[in-house]
Amino acid sequence: MSRLKVAFVSPVFLFPADAGGKIRTGNILRGLKESGRFDITLLSPATPEQQHEWQGELGRLCERFIGWPPGAPRARWQRAPDLLSRLPINVVADRTEAAAAAVEKALAADRFDVVVFDFVHAAVLRPDALNGATVCFTHNVEAEIFERHAKNAASAPLRWLWASQAGKMRRFEREALSRFTRVVAVSERDAKQFAAGGLATARAIPTGVDLDFFSWQAPASGSPTVVFTGSMDWEANVDGIRFYIDEVWPRVRAKVPHAQLRVVGRHPPASLTQRHVPGVSFTGFVDDVRDHVRDAQAFVIPLRVGGGTRIKAFEAMAMGLPVVSTTIGIEGLDVDHGTHFLRADGAEALADATLKLIADDALRLKLSRAARALMEDRFGHRVAAEVFGGILVEAVEAAA
Repeated sequence: MSRLKVAFVSPVFLFPADAGGKIRTGNILRGLKESGRFDITLLSPATPEQQHEWQGELGRLCERFIGWPPGAPRARWQRAPDLLSRLPINVVADRTEAAAAAVEKALAADRFDVVVFDFVHAAVLRPDALNGATVCFTHNVEAEIFERHAKNAASAPLRWLWASQAGKMRRFEREALSRFTRVVAVSERDAKQFAAGGLATARAIPTGVDLDFFSWQAPASGSPTVVFTGSMDWEANVDGIRFYIDEVWPRVRAKVPHAQLRVVGRHPPASLTQRHVPGVSFTGFVDDVRDHVRDAQAFVIPLRVGGGTRIKAFEAMAMGLPVVSTTIGIEGLDVDHGTHFLRADGAEALADATLKLIADDALRLKLSRAARALMEDRFGHRVAAEVFGGILVEAVEAAA
């Protein structure tokens, strides 16, 4: 049987893999390529320097790579006029002339069995004349993220702004996804949300994690350490860690005065780093997150805003780190409170759960072993890629 020819369009360069979406997409592409059933052309923005530096890693994801010049980064004030667009603000920036031209040229120059657009944002790069099988890989229900920001915003103007963007995203998401042969969701919950909105083409895949890279070891004892990982230029992470530092951390330090909180992730905002809260440190970007989390007794996910699934939870569980999370932080992941992690909503509950993990060696080990066993049984990246590949085949057959 000949391999399916796949064009995979990403609105971001996938390396370094320092954000959940990049990690998930990279795992899927790696699994598809390893299966030997797919011939993959990856398209994304990339400088010549990036292509040279990451050539080896790209070779693990695809047979060929087509890049276009990335757009110049813009300050927030420069993006303010984008708020007037009919499109959501985080979609406007993805459609550049260079990106649209590169995608259109590549898809016209070769015949692909199926074209995948990564994130609903990338739908703005879809050529009008594109026919055949198409798939959109959605990592979130994007409108839900905006709606949750509106709910948690600190002022009336911010609540109005987020609500306005939520309305635009709800409309864009609905219109864009209706044009695809199949839509891939990262959880059954997200797929059901799309179906409830009238989208019959949504299919769910499990969240996959690289179990070889994120190898297990028993939870650490010793100096009480709590860690959080995530891109600190993403508003949901900023909101969650600010809430944890302001409302939860004082309760933890009152009981364990020498406890340390380490926030691991790129671009932490000055509004957090310059406060110098006792026991709190920020690493900024790190080459390998594993080196900064192995000594933790608790891995916290205090999110109040978000969508899709948090791959950071499965990476932590694969490594053997005991996880405490809010309901939103663990949303969409098929894990059980008290068996694989501790669920805690609200400042007092999060503090109590964090303190319980710091104090109880046996509980940490119990959660760690059960979570790793679950990852090995159901959530390896090859399992997720196999389901994704089946959806690609389904899309090709449906389009035919």
